[in-house]
Amino acid sequence: MTIDSISSPSIPRRRLLLGAAALASACWLAGCGDKPAFKGVDITGADYGRELSLPDQDGRQRQLADFKGRVVVLFFGYTQCPDVCPTSLSELAQAKRLLGSDGERLQGLFVSVDPQRDTPEIMRAYMASFDAGFLALLPTPAELPALAKSFKVYYKPVQGATPTSYTMDHSAGSYVYDTQGRLRVYHRYGSGAEALAADVRLLLAEAR
Repeated sequence: MTIDSISSPSIPRRRLLLGAAALASACWLAGCGDKPAFKGVDITGADYGRELSLPDQDGRQRQLADFKGRVVVLFFGYTQCPDVCPTSLSELAQAKRLLGSDGERLQGLFVSVDPQRDTPEIMRAYMASFDAGFLALLPTPAELPALAKSFKVYYKPVQGATPTSYTMDHSAGSYVYDTQGRLRVYHRYGSGAEALAADVRLLLAEAR
């Protein structure tokens, strides 16, 4: 039965329409509609992290629009990170393997928060140790503050024993974009490869 087929002298048509809209809204919020049940945090519609334009480890300028048709997982970090960064990139590589043939539609992007030490040569070797298809993106020291702000990413150098032995405190989560380049999911550090692969599958399914 549709709303148009309901007839009652005691219930105004406008009230019926409003009631139906409220019911549909409640159902969507409760997860009984078409909204994906992501393992990560659903941030669909976020007003940050929408665009970037940075050179990769081979000097080619890259934008999110370049990867249309693929799910993009983007992570901020640095090559001398002792634990968080290698763990996150290893999980991303494992998620790609878990996807089987669909793994070719997953693009990993690693944005350096340490451009003074992360040279293209270092980044090229670092990314190859995880997956040959993953790309490093290299902002200049001057570009990094505005870029981090636009992605709501925190980073701060922590002084070491020598001027070049500092470490970097930084945000540890990953941003996941759908095949249209829209930011959809945030994965906290340690969520695991299985959870990430599950969300990538959902986003790929939307595109079919």
